[in-house]
Amino acid sequence: MGTSAEDEQGASPREEEWPEVEKAEKLARGAALKWASGVFYRPENLEGLGHYRSRETQRNSSIQSRLKSTVQSYLEGVSAGLEQLRAAVQEVQSVCQELGAARWALLDCADRFQDLQQMRALMAEHVQLASVVQVLPQLFSVHEVFSHTLQLLRGQHLLEAHAEIMMLEHLRDDILSQLHLRGLSSAQATVLAYFGGLQELNESLAKQLWGIVASSLQLVREDPVLFVTAIRIIEREEKIDDMLLLDATFLPPGRPKGWRQKFYHVLQETITGTRFHTPRVDAEGPGLSRHLEALQRDIVSELRVVKDLMVQCVPAHYNILSLCAATYHQALAGHLQDLLREDLDKQALFHLLKWVLHVYHSSEMMGHPDLLPEVDVSSLGPLISPELVDQTERRYVVKLKASVLEWMQRTLKTEFEEWFWEKEPETDHQGFFQSDLPVHVIEMLNSNIEVTSSITDSLQQKVYNMALEELEAFLGRLREALVQRGKEHQQDRTIPKHYVHYLLAMLNNVLALSSSVPTLHPNSSCREVPASLRAALDRTQKKACQLLLEELLLDLQPLCVELASRKWLSGAQLVNTMCEVIDKYAKDFSRVKKPLFKLLLMECELLVANQYLRALMQKKMVCKSKEERRQFCDRLLQDATQLRELFCSLGLDRSQQNLEAVFAVRELLCLKDTALLSLEVLGFVTKYPDVSDEHISTLLDLRGDVSKEVRHLVLEMMAQHPQALPESYQPIFSTILVPAPELPFCLRKGKCA
Repeated sequence: MGTSAEDEQGASPREEEWPEVEKAEKLARGAALKWASGVFYRPENLEGLGHYRSRETQRNSSIQSRLKSTVQSYLEGVSAGLEQLRAAVQEVQSVCQELGAARWALLDCADRFQDLQQMRALMAEHVQLASVVQVLPQLFSVHEVFSHTLQLLRGQHLLEAHAEIMMLEHLRDDILSQLHLRGLSSAQATVLAYFGGLQELNESLAKQLWGIVASSLQLVREDPVLFVTAIRIIEREEKIDDMLLLDATFLPPGRPKGWRQKFYHVLQETITGTRFHTPRVDAEGPGLSRHLEALQRDIVSELRVVKDLMVQCVPAHYNILSLCAATYHQALAGHLQDLLREDLDKQALFHLLKWVLHVYHSSEMMGHPDLLPEVDVSSLGPLISPELVDQTERRYVVKLKASVLEWMQRTLKTEFEEWFWEKEPETDHQGFFQSDLPVHVIEMLNSNIEVTSSITDSLQQKVYNMALEELEAFLGRLREALVQRGKEHQQDRTIPKHYVHYLLAMLNNVLALSSSVPTLHPNSSCREVPASLRAALDRTQKKACQLLLEELLLDLQPLCVELASRKWLSGAQLVNTMCEVIDKYAKDFSRVKKPLFKLLLMECELLVANQYLRALMQKKMVCKSKEERRQFCDRLLQDATQLRELFCSLGLDRSQQNLEAVFAVRELLCLKDTALLSLEVLGFVTKYPDVSDEHISTLLDLRGDVSKEVRHLVLEMMAQHPQALPESYQPIFSTILVPAPELPFCLRKGKCA
């Protein structure tokens, strides 16, 4: 136990100093126990215990020998390293001693270095003088070179002149550089003054170069040598600029020249000034069209020269063809904007839009086969912006609208002047009255809509909308003109002679317009007519019908005045005359197309029925006896039957006639038993719900045999059974006014004056 305690006390410091060793030892012992328990688990395995012991003993011996070898080699390496460190320390000490000796030697030689400084200054002065002596011949010949170079420039020997100028510039720049390095900036002004003529030579050379560039398109066709010479000089100067810019120590005056950029600028200015800085272009359509055609022709021709000739005269990196194409594009865009600021007429605006949107990109211009594929303006954007295109389209529509308005006013004036001719209107192959008005109007509008299809769909839609608006306005003016002609005709019914016939022709014209309007739409699958235009067509048709019925009424009124009077009661001549008048008008009405004829016939029948009932309501006579009432009813029956048969013979069915109201009134008047009047009136009111108390009261007065009690009973019954108007009901009585009853005349009490 004591020994164990000592071992624990002895092991404790080692565990604290090397905890990893203790941990490894425990793991090894655990692994060994685990291995031994696994191997000797069975008793028969104990026989191999000696074999296992000897094998492990050998392995331990091998491991120990390898450890000893490793430790020995490590110790030898440490020993060699210590020897090297000792040698290095000795060498460092030796170097320090030698550096100290050198330091003391340098301190002894400091005074001698000051003597050498004077020698160094003399040597620098000698070098400068030697450099000056070398360039003295060149300096003395500067002015002579100036004169010679100027003569070369005047003789257009540009390459030789430029070589002389480069030599002079090199000489000047070398002197200026030396002065700059030695800090002698004050002397630079003297050098610049001495080389002052060099600036004049540069300006003269540049002037000739830019003149050559300005006429480059002509030179490359006639004599490209001069143009190539200018390009070579420009490239020389560009190389000099590049070299000087790389050397950042000194940049001579006038550098960089940037002549390549100047070349681009001059070429662009030449293109812009030659083609687009022209005097004011004619704002009329033909003048602008000629101007655009000239631009098209010249631009294509010049771009072909650039592609075929100029490209061969300049380096590839100039991209001269792309540059010229972009310059033409940009200059043309600005020129077109200037043109659009002018007050162009509609034809000019049309030509400009077509040229910009279609001709410019077509095979006739920038898409010309001779220019493809090198020239591609699609990447340069549109000539004018979509907003400006839309604005120009609107301007065109405004101009076109004014032109259409003027044309329609003139056409309308001509149309109504024909009314005063001594002949009837023209007829078609079926004998219907007509004029050329609808054909001319639709053709004019349709041509304006169709021609814009070659521009854009948006412009075509704008023109279509404008055409419908102007057609609607035209119909309004047409109605006003019809009303005015109607007023003039009422003052003198002999003028115009064929007034009714021209009204009938106008009805056919309106019908033709109605059927032709859908064809104006650009989209054949969409033929809908706007509601406002349909309403305008209906109003115009109704106005012409109204004027015709007014004309008929003027002929019927003298006859209608005699209706329901004692003169009328005595014979049938009055209605016979009415039938003759109606038949005459019906024959005229047959000169309009079927739907209009039917409409006129129905309106005519309604007018006759209305006038007949209106005459009854005037209460021109009151039946004084049963016999007179019978005669009255018989006359009513004969007249209504005769009129009904007339309209039936003209093609109007009984169910469509309003004369049935006259038959109903006759039934009310011929009723023998007044006690049944309430039932009869109730049936009458049910059939004609727009009849009023005044109408019934007037009819009861016509009978002449209705007592106050019966009248009161009938009116009370009507009050108890109010009638609502059905939606499809055609009013007839609501348009007939009943005259106000005459008040009895009374004398005031008192004496007469």
